[in-house]
Amino acid sequence: AAAGEISALEEAFRKFAVHGDTRATGKEMHGKNWSKLCKDCHIIDGKNVTTTDVDIVFSKIKGKSVRTITFEQFKEALQELSKKRFKGKSDEEALQEIYKLIEGKGPGLTGVTKTVASPTVSRLTDTSKFTGSHKERFDASGKGKGRAGREDLVDNSGYVSGYKHAGTYDHKVQ
Repeated sequence: AAAGEISALEEAFRKFAVHGDTRATGKEMHGKNWSKLCKDCHIIDGKNVTTTDVDIVFSKIKGKSVRTITFEQFKEALQELSKKRFKGKSDEEALQEIYKLIEGKGPGLTGVTKTVASPTVSRLTDTSKFTGSHKERFDASGKGKGRAGREDLVDNSGYVSGYKHAGTYDHKVQ
């Protein structure tokens, strides 16, 4: 049973280790991802364990000139935090409890960026109510015209603007 728990724990470690970093291999975890793991898995409870505690434990466990922790160091860090998080329990029980919080979890993407649906914002982004030069920047469906809507495109045909017989020179010469 212990081997199964460790693999689930290691899997969670790897998921968090590669989160947000395209070059990460999943063997080492940065402090930012360590904090995210502690928040997402509810190790930080605001009373016994705070974000400061998490950062202090990370700094204590990692090497002096290193910025990441390995899986072994990760387990040491959890051992430190489990004593604080589950005070009434024995060290082994507390460690098992903290493993249960983490196992099978991955980095959450909920509440990262919310879209605002206030009437003010919807009024400002409703292109049908635009007037003047701003109206020219969007077609009838409200889709932007891009560069054609932002700039006066120069006619390089050689004719004076507004000339009615543009393009008829070749017909007259014959």
